[in-house]
Amino acid sequence: MKNRSFTSIALFTVALLFLIGCAGATRSGDRGTPGELPSDPESSLSASTSEGENQLSDEELLLLEDDSDWNDGPTEEIYTVPDPIEPFNRVMFTINDKLYLWIMIPVAKGYAKVVEPQIRTGVKNFFFNLGAPIRIVNNILQGKGKAAEAEVARFLYNSTVGVLGFGNPAKHHDGLNPDPEDLGQTLGVWGIGDGFFLYLPVLGPSTLRDTVGFVGDRYASPVGFVEPMELSLGLSGYNVLNTLSFRTDDYRTLKDAALDPYVSFRNAYIQLRQSKLRR
Repeated sequence: MKNRSFTSIALFTVALLFLIGCAGATRSGDRGTPGELPSDPESSLSASTSEGENQLSDEELLLLEDDSDWNDGPTEEIYTVPDPIEPFNRVMFTINDKLYLWIMIPVAKGYAKVVEPQIRTGVKNFFFNLGAPIRIVNNILQGKGKAAEAEVARFLYNSTVGVLGFGNPAKHHDGLNPDPEDLGQTLGVWGIGDGFFLYLPVLGPSTLRDTVGFVGDRYASPVGFVEPMELSLGLSGYNVLNTLSFRTDDYRTLKDAALDPYVSFRNAYIQLRQSKLRR
């Protein structure tokens, strides 16, 4: 049954990757569709001056001209990913927003009140250690041999000295803490483009490529092999709840600081993924 499911997912993954390749929208390592900052502030200054000459004095205009060379340096480029289904994504963002604020965050806060931080840290370490096979495989697929060796060493160290991974003694050794890798990053290293932006129910921001990677990582995770499926999903949900208990106020803080929370979360996710690809 699991083999058939895995085969179906694999075929689905190959089909999506083919579509991404055909689309050729944005490839890892490219700069995507750059959103350029204004390159000619003087023209903007002229336009604004003619429109607002009744509001600005000559002294104020001179001050503006003195500041008009603020962007004489190289034009800054911002990596972007196409968002052709933005209306749908905004609906998903709104649903997730209510889910976070009304259910997940209150539950996480209640959980944090009754469970000691040391226990929650141990649970967090356990699930992270359990994800070692995913990180090892993706390091190998990206040709990062030393990082793969470090992941193996950290897994063995934390599983033994750290008592099944509940402890994290490896964190005290710089050589045993490589950057985490996932299948979405591996596909990016292989030159497969992002496709387009997606806002997934419950899971939050993603891209078509990262969604395919998430499905692949799910089947490489030991938690994905737990039977029955309800127990597997329950463990994954508990991992999310436990992780969320460490930063219950972060979501609201970021949202309140944004003029358009959807755009802010989308851009933050895309820039974060790009920074991971460049490492």
